[in-house]
Amino acid sequence: MISSIKLLKTIRLFGHSLRSVSRTARHPNRMANIKPQNCDFFLVLDFEATCNEPKQMDPMEIIEFPVIKVNAQNFTAEQTFHRYVRPKVHTNLTPFCTKLTGIMDHMVANEPTFDVVFADFQQWLHSVGLICDDLHRPLKKFTFVTCGEWDLQLMLPSQCQLLNLRIPLYLRTWVNIKKSYANHYKQWPKSLSYMLDELKIKPLGRLHSGIDDCQNIVAIMKTMANEGVVFKNTSSEW
Repeated sequence: MISSIKLLKTIRLFGHSLRSVSRTARHPNRMANIKPQNCDFFLVLDFEATCNEPKQMDPMEIIEFPVIKVNAQNFTAEQTFHRYVRPKVHTNLTPFCTKLTGIMDHMVANEPTFDVVFADFQQWLHSVGLICDDLHRPLKKFTFVTCGEWDLQLMLPSQCQLLNLRIPLYLRTWVNIKKSYANHYKQWPKSLSYMLDELKIKPLGRLHSGIDDCQNIVAIMKTMANEGVVFKNTSSEW
């Protein structure tokens, strides 16, 4: 009788093992679907800037500068640069700006202005092994990723013109994730939220928080990479 009970337990355990193997076979490691990319790292960027409605501010100034360094082999986030920036022209944020971005006056009041933060960012790129100590020549192949053209085609040039700063060559081309999405899924995404909804990705944080938006863009990229997407530069300053 005891032997029969042991035999029955062994059969049940064996059956459970077979079912586990079967489930694994049906759901192989999705990371195997990631194809070789054209660069070593992606730098996901999403500025937030001073703003108002119905009349927009002139000039708009960057008040949040977040960048996430993403490994192009496995799409994991490796390092983060995140700074708030004190505006020089319109030093007090509007209620509309605070409601939209979640950024309050006290979060930027004691922060450096953009020229200092931009220099710190270039030093950070050197510290994480992406550019030489001359802060211009690349050491690794990397490209920036944004959600739309506004960040690098409009906002950064405007900010640099205001402060008479030079834009490095590596910031003059980038991947617009909206264009990558449209090329792969054959439909134009209306917004970041639209892509998250369509891909069934749970949003992190709040919309229009620069650092939260960056994390959500990384999640979108990883999902698309798992479907075999190879991200290519889609846009340029010119």
